[in-house]
Amino acid sequence: MSAPLFFVGARALEGRAPGDVVVLDGPEGRHAATVTRLAPGEQLLVADGSGRVARGRVHAVGRGELDLVVEELTDEPVPQPRFTLVQALAKGDRDLLAIEVATELGVDEVIPWAASRSVVVWRGERAAKAHAKWERTLLAATKQARRARVPVLAELAHQSTLLERVRAADLALVLHEEAPQPLASAELPVEGEVMLVVGPEGGISPEETQALVDAGARTVRLGDTVLRTSTAGSAALALLSGRSRWA
Repeated sequence: MSAPLFFVGARALEGRAPGDVVVLDGPEGRHAATVTRLAPGEQLLVADGSGRVARGRVHAVGRGELDLVVEELTDEPVPQPRFTLVQALAKGDRDLLAIEVATELGVDEVIPWAASRSVVVWRGERAAKAHAKWERTLLAATKQARRARVPVLAELAHQSTLLERVRAADLALVLHEEAPQPLASAELPVEGEVMLVVGPEGGISPEETQALVDAGARTVRLGDTVLRTSTAGSAALALLSGRSRWA
């Protein structure tokens, strides 16, 4: 298996060089030392969440922390084009499954969307807890995928906020089963933001679809079948990554 990945503070790897010792503590250190049970000599990766990665070996293991001797430092470039997933809130944690798999497939930003047909509602304390749960899901999926950059999690978007983001995107695509154009034929920009909009289980309402189109988005379909909200975004990301980053 490839070396496990853990995250350190945003500035923990600044100015580091091979031979330096980095201390992995806090929740990540406890997980590495007591759950993963890494032992001296084993290899691991630590990242700052913004692209900088240190590869090294465990030097010493303490109670809830470990020391890593850095062997190599790399900086992962910002991927292009940049993929943003607008994921409508859905019941039964289907939205969590959607962003988990999307993270493994390379999404760079996730925007929770309170669509008109979303059954789930984020308000008050529930909104804060739900947002934190999405953050934890993104972090765990980033570690699983050995990605050096944790996707940005935006605040909950309502229609006005979403339309502003659509206008600013280099390419905004709304997944819709009745769209005449297949996603596979959409021309992608070499750089900039590609936004994918996925509706809730009840679909995107005609009014919302028209507003998105008026703001500059294009409707596209994935194929002849109708995918769930938990899988549509991931399927689209896999197709787009295969045509750009993975190529």
